[in-house]
Amino acid sequence: MAKPKTSKAPDTTIITNKKARHDYFIQDKFEAGVALLGWEVKSLRMKKVQMLDTYVIIKNGEAFLLGCNITPLDTASTHTIADPTRTKKLLLHQRELAKIFASLHQKGHTCVATKLYWKGHLVKCQIALAKGKQDHDKRATEKDREWAVDKQRVVRQANR
Repeated sequence: MAKPKTSKAPDTTIITNKKARHDYFIQDKFEAGVALLGWEVKSLRMKKVQMLDTYVIIKNGEAFLLGCNITPLDTASTHTIADPTRTKKLLLHQRELAKIFASLHQKGHTCVATKLYWKGHLVKCQIALAKGKQDHDKRATEKDREWAVDKQRVVRQANR
């Protein structure tokens, strides 16, 4: 008798910022809560969000997410003004804010948003301290990725 397949946990990822991995060396990651409005949460459930060129700034001891575009639904309320590019506040501990603030003042370092996901009924944003890649670094990363694919292909052919 065959075993029943175990179901994997549902994918809670809303969106990932693939461009951040291409443009930056990711160093430290943090999980931050996001202060959202009701219409934004509904749009996130429908995955109507873009995270290209999304980054984090620290102002007056608070972290804010800039560049995250949440498209309002057609059924959004008419009495609220939906601003898709509204600056969203990130909820972090003071220790995390201090570490991010110290890292941002180093040359070539920035803080980018890498992923939005659900954690229970809450929306969380994974942010990362990152250092910018130069063109030759991007080419080397792409070359390594292609070599890994070719290596897998060779191993598969050898095992036949």
